[in-house]
Amino acid sequence: MGQELIAAYQELTVYQLAFEASMKLYWLLPQASVEEEDSLCHKLVEASQLVCANLAEAWGKRRYHEAFIAKLSEAETKAAAVQTWLAFAMECGYIKADEGLAHSDCYGGILTSIGELIENAEAWLMEIPC
Repeated sequence: MGQELIAAYQELTVYQLAFEASMKLYWLLPQASVEEEDSLCHKLVEASQLVCANLAEAWGKRRYHEAFIAKLSEAETKAAAVQTWLAFAMECGYIKADEGLAHSDCYGGILTSIGELIENAEAWLMEIPC
């Protein structure tokens, strides 16, 4: 899907992948741990949700190149944080290694896609009417 056909951030493939990955993590992890605000599982789910939130915010900032890039960069850092929290979750036994590695690979793809958005930011910017 090219950028000329996308009317809303929810249509971005990277947003859809990030949303689906976040929901899978939410349902995979022990619910009691997800709901405890200071738990590792809560931090993992929160970081995964923030990838989506930052992509949505970036979409709204397409009038301003620097702001658009800044929000995409935040989404990128949150995706990397998810990979870090996944490593801790595997090490602490919250999720099996194969599941954790699959999710980490998924977030690697999300990172690549966000990087491509950043590389091609000019193509996504909105024109500011005079």
